[in-house]
Amino acid sequence: MSTTRRRGRPKGESGSRERIVVAAEHEFGENGYDGATIRAIAARAGVDSALVHHYFGAKADLFAEVIGIPLRPDVDVPTILEGPREEVGERVMRYVLEAFERPDVRRRGVTLIRVALGSKVMAPPLVGFLSRELIGRITTRLETPDAALRATLVASQVAGLIVTRYVARLPPIADAPIDELVARVGPTIQRYLFE
Repeated sequence: MSTTRRRGRPKGESGSRERIVVAAEHEFGENGYDGATIRAIAARAGVDSALVHHYFGAKADLFAEVIGIPLRPDVDVPTILEGPREEVGERVMRYVLEAFERPDVRRRGVTLIRVALGSKVMAPPLVGFLSRELIGRITTRLETPDAALRATLVASQVAGLIVTRYVARLPPIADAPIDELVARVGPTIQRYLFE
């Protein structure tokens, strides 16, 4: 009797999903976001790479699952960059601030920032993810020679505001209404992107 391997999702609870997450944690930790591959994660988990895609989709989806990223810049940035160009800076700030006002996003986001800032293991995968999925996506949309610098300036401004408002809780920024922060910081983001 031949034992041919069936394709597709295994029947019943196989523990494959959990093994994939554990394998991904190790792979991202050892090789960073850019160095980790779906194929290597699948091999480490003892599953076919198609099963990784079945459960998680793209590498960004798996990474978001592994470290609990509360925002998905790889999914949301293209939408944010659509629409009137003169309002992009404000849309970026409104998106981030409104997301962080949700308790679940704020809790996970603050935890992630604290872990990344204090961990030599977690910082490289997070930086790789943000470089490729946030900064990289902005860069390709700008189509200017200094697009990477512009996108990184945006990321630094956004990260600084998140740390000041939600991690350090520095008044009066911590207490300022979102509309005021969008009005004050949005033009800076706009300048970084387009001027």
